[in-house]
Amino acid sequence: MGLTPGDADDERMMRLALEEARTALGHGDVPIGAVVSRGDEVLAAAGNQRELAADPTAHAEILALRAAAAAVRSWHLEGCTLTVTLEPCAMCAGAAVLSRLDRLVFGAADPKAGFAGSLGNLVQDPRLNHDVSVREGVLADECGDLLRTFFRERR
Repeated sequence: MGLTPGDADDERMMRLALEEARTALGHGDVPIGAVVSRGDEVLAAAGNQRELAADPTAHAEILALRAAAAAVRSWHLEGCTLTVTLEPCAMCAGAAVLSRLDRLVFGAADPKAGFAGSLGNLVQDPRLNHDVSVREGVLADECGDLLRTFFRERR
């Protein structure tokens, strides 16, 4: 089975997210990266900055969503995709819903904190006023290996 054009776009965006994740290593942050795109246009990209900014909300997803909203001058991010190396936590999944994203693409699942299918599925909860299409597992091994290496080296 070959890749569809959407698959190739998702992989391209995930590779950009992985670059952002690697930059987070430079300041001691957990290597998670995120990209917000509309079609093939990158609106914003960010890596985790919790340690750098001493901010518990400075997750890659939140930073990328803020920058994308600033780029389009609207908090409405309809037509956009959030691509992230790790399944979003509850805060970031909530931000994806509130920003009205069309799609969420993530690499590695997070069985301890993920809220796009693992612990819960906030992005597709029918009680909310918006739901987000989800594609999981894009470059999952590469995304997971980066995180496993980071935590193994910290122990």
